Amino acid sequence: MQYESLGRSGLRVSRYCLGAMMFGAMGNRDRRDCARIIHRALDAGINFIDTADVYSQGESEEIVGEALVGRRDPVVLATKFFGPMGDDPNRRGSSRRWITQAVEESLRRLRTDVIDLYQMHRFDETTDPEESLSALTDLVHAGKIRSFGISTFTADRIVEAQWVAESRGLLRPRCEQSPYSILRREIERTVLPTCQRYGMGMIVWSPLEGGWLTGRYLAPEDFREETRLVSFGRRWGGFDLSEPQNQHRLALVRQLDQLAKKIGTPLSQLATAWTLEHPGVTAAIIGPRTFEQLEDLLAGADLVLEPAILDEIDRLVPPGTNTNPFDPSSDPASLQPAARRRPRAAR
Repeated sequence: MQYESLGRSGLRVSRYCLGAMMFGAMGNRDRRDCARIIHRALDAGINFIDTADVYSQGESEEIVGEALVGRRDPVVLATKFFGPMGDDPNRRGSSRRWITQAVEESLRRLRTDVIDLYQMHRFDETTDPEESLSALTDLVHAGKIRSFGISTFTADRIVEAQWVAESRGLLRPRCEQSPYSILRREIERTVLPTCQRYGMGMIVWSPLEGGWLTGRYLAPEDFREETRLVSFGRRWGGFDLSEPQNQHRLALVRQLDQLAKKIGTPLSQLATAWTLEHPGVTAAIIGPRTFEQLEDLLAGADLVLEPAILDEIDRLVPPGTNTNPFDPSSDPASLQPAARRRPRAAR
């Protein structure tokens, strides 16, 4: 396993980060099996684990905390806050009130005295950045967290966070966590260069594009109702393979699968290795639901792609482009109808 500095934080993290979103009710309900996955990842040299309070409403953090009993010290432990944790409107977001409460609950579930990396899961349109950054700075000074980062921020929001921190004498976000895959390359335009300029680490999520790049989806009959890709699509209004953007993706996936076969590697390993080729990327989050999925990804941990392969991928999906122009899982609130349409007078 290879390791790299997480920006200028001084932390050295494995280039594979074990994502825990699939542990618990959202994915694998077998806690013992989840612990087995975590222990196997640690034994393989992964020292970086990422979860969030909202994953299965705290269950993921509980599973990680249980599995790390006796093995906590060498792990760079990361979690996130922002998503709703119940019906109370104040148990969500990035207010000082919620941050200081959420961190205590995460510490308890994770069975630890300190969180190595505490991340704002999304940009909070309703909260002044100074409110959030000052609360996070205080948590560092109190010894509750060691550093903090942000997730799925646009380039302008990253610059704003850096400016607010500098101008107010607060600590700066040390890393960004963004979606990045062969099929979703938009962060190459501004987000990655911005992070590089500020010396921020970049942790990328969904390198397999929600399942598209696992190698499981190569023909129409592979898109069954019970599969993860189709079931997750229901969250955003359903999944229709006949839509032009999905047909385009399927055609690209078939070509990428042939490219992977050409070099004798599974598509999942090629896709994950590709994200780590960018010099601005620190680590890629792998989020296995099963032990077998973890083993498949670990087998490609040292894969390095030749320039000719990278050039061919660039031909299929040009740099800086997305194959899906709108993604409700990470699009900013400014793209929602309420933000881009003038209010109508009552009739």
